[in-house]
Amino acid sequence: MPAMYTVRPLHSAEVLAEHLPSCMYPLPNLHRAPGPAAPPQEEVDPSLQALESRQEEILKRLYELKSAVDGLSKMIQTPDADFDVTNIIQTDEFSPLKTNGADLDVMLGKDYGALKDVVINANPSLPPLSLLVIHSLLCERYKILSAVHTHSSVKSVPENLLKCFGEQTKKQPRHEYQLGFTLIWKDVPKPQMKFSIQTMCPIEGEGNIARFLFSLFGQKYNAVTATLIDSWVDTAIFQLREGSSKERGAVLRSMNAALGKSSWLVGNELTVADVVAWCALQQTGTANTAPANVQKWMKSCENLAPFSSVLKLLK
Repeated sequence: MPAMYTVRPLHSAEVLAEHLPSCMYPLPNLHRAPGPAAPPQEEVDPSLQALESRQEEILKRLYELKSAVDGLSKMIQTPDADFDVTNIIQTDEFSPLKTNGADLDVMLGKDYGALKDVVINANPSLPPLSLLVIHSLLCERYKILSAVHTHSSVKSVPENLLKCFGEQTKKQPRHEYQLGFTLIWKDVPKPQMKFSIQTMCPIEGEGNIARFLFSLFGQKYNAVTATLIDSWVDTAIFQLREGSSKERGAVLRSMNAALGKSSWLVGNELTVADVVAWCALQQTGTANTAPANVQKWMKSCENLAPFSSVLKLLK
């Protein structure tokens, strides 16, 4: 078939360059291989940063605690750490009950010459025998002005409790005494004590009051001895006096074992633990059924005048 007519091609580079519009913006070539894109910058939440910091701090503290526990476990596993604390108590430097007593101004605060008064509220239905024993011990060391009163909340008090401090035949002017000791029979759930009515809250509980009064002798103990004394006081109050028969039996066995090693519950000197434990045994009526070492210890207590005078109140 014969050719018709020829037409000039429109796809030549020159024609495209001449006819391309210049009014639009250029676009990147989509067919070119993409390069590495920069990662987008994300904003970190401040609360997340705080949480991460806290987690790091907790992990650090846990690591320190783990190191401390590992060190303690290694120390306990050594043969030298397996010792009996009674060995320390035997070598403890006890300061016996001093003849002249301690400085009350140091322990109770100087009151510009005024007599320091210890005021105790107690229920006559459960007399705090340990406080009466310690009162007698204090009378051997200090000049004490003693008094017994009855509160209106109590209808009647046995005669022996009204005279529990005995008779003070030699009455002296108030300023010549070192300490005032006032016992008020009152309807209270537990004994309460104050020695500064205006500046202190009451000390409650027979064991706590006994600890405070016995500290007036100025005795000093090391940490192990002081801890054992406190433990025996609490055991006597909460298990021996207020506990079940099973608990009392366990306490008596522990006392028998401890008194097999020393003359007193803690070491070779009388402490507040002996006073409170002896009184608890008297109040529970288990003194006659106590083991041999406990019986011997009780006789040692009763050979002291403060214990024997309180024992008369129970008859």
